[in-house]
Amino acid sequence: MSHTTPLRPFDVTALFPELAPLARTATRLHPRPGSPTPHDSSVGGPLLWPAEEPWPHCEGPHEWDRVNAVLSPEDVRLWRRSRAESASRRLRDPQGPWATPEELAAEERIMAGRPWPEGPIAMLPVAQLYVRDIPLLCPPTQSEANLLQILWCPFDHPAHPKTALFWRSAATVTDVLDAPPEPPAIQFPTYLPEPCLLTPEQVTEYPSYLELSKELQEQLGDWSRWQTVGSALDSSYEAAPEELYMDMLSISPGWKTGGWTRWGLTDPMPRVCSTCGTGAVPLLTIATTEWDDATESWEPEEDQANPTPLLPGTPPANFTMLDLARGHDLQLHVCPASADHPHIELIQ
Repeated sequence: MSHTTPLRPFDVTALFPELAPLARTATRLHPRPGSPTPHDSSVGGPLLWPAEEPWPHCEGPHEWDRVNAVLSPEDVRLWRRSRAESASRRLRDPQGPWATPEELAAEERIMAGRPWPEGPIAMLPVAQLYVRDIPLLCPPTQSEANLLQILWCPFDHPAHPKTALFWRSAATVTDVLDAPPEPPAIQFPTYLPEPCLLTPEQVTEYPSYLELSKELQEQLGDWSRWQTVGSALDSSYEAAPEELYMDMLSISPGWKTGGWTRWGLTDPMPRVCSTCGTGAVPLLTIATTEWDDATESWEPEEDQANPTPLLPGTPPANFTMLDLARGHDLQLHVCPASADHPHIELIQ
């Protein structure tokens, strides 16, 4: 199934021509639960990893808060399957029990936890992106590379998982690692991505309101400018017209590559390569949710027509089952001068 972002209610550059030269193309990835293979672009799926290449491990430190149960990835998968079956049963029989005695006993065993791991921790696959699916995803200096792989350590370092990026040529991987190691434990269940397939879609974005000039911010706050669009205007934004720009007309929510950086948790800050000082550019946004109440206008048409029941207690459109910094996003920026330079991690 494809996923199509609804057209924006009107052309914001017709009202504010200064935005036109600031337009950028982003690729919304639209992750949805599936059964990816190593030959698919995916979130949380198996990687096309060479059998002869060591699997990445994180040396730590890995500290337990002594509050949350220590769960393995398989524990989390079993717990999710149990909750999914419970939710499905409740849809079939709203008066039925939330859980069977067998499910409650299994969940009790899972939540008893495991011993705290020691030593290096195997990293988890987060995303695999083929350039054939995302043509704008190009390595800066390795012309033969056509595959980007992102892994992370499922422990906070210090406030979110630590990521690792690998560019490679898919054609050079002739013997694929069948059973990569998994960490014996993860810090939170929401650090294990649910396997998802992708249906990439290109959209146009404009900068965050916080990155615009003061003059343009003042123009966006002038309700009389907005009123010229007529009936397409949502009058509920009259008290704060700039929020209309932020919610519906600038930066798309959810998982994406490229485009503009999201801000809001902090004011914009410089993102420069620590090796050469070159300004870093957005590579990938790892999102907690695909949209929320403020950004529901970006919900794909197909999802509006066929709403998917979600597990109780999860954020809206949380198809990957991730939750970063209590509902925020982890944005990765890279140096355009060299793929070998360190990347930047930004929570917003």
